[in-house]
Amino acid sequence: MKTKVTNTAEYIEQFPKWKEQLEQAAIILEETDLEASIKWGAPCYGYGKRNLIGLAGFKNHCAIWFHEGALLSDSYKVLGNAQPGKTKFLRNIQLKEGEQFDTVILKEYINETIQIAKSQDKPK
Repeated sequence: MKTKVTNTAEYIEQFPKWKEQLEQAAIILEETDLEASIKWGAPCYGYGKRNLIGLAGFKNHCAIWFHEGALLSDSYKVLGNAQPGKTKFLRNIQLKEGEQFDTVILKEYINETIQIAKSQDKPK
């Protein structure tokens, strides 16, 4: 059973299989002006009162979640919808064992997310 975590590092320690990938994403996120917190038991990065990006580890994959991902241009076509037909805005990039985040793409998507959040109201 997973224990309650209070910060990103504690969360990542619970997923040794995905430690390298989650740490890589967390380092990039911590270089931004987004505020880190734990929401729904996982790391969440926000701007103002908006939850924008989350990290998640699972049994067979890890992911970075873009809570308003449908607003991103997705020029590299890497965003997936975890629940097509149900999820309107949430998109993610999932990694399977042995895969790594492309840091160039990740930084572009994170920066685009921040720019959207700063330039417009929360989507309805």
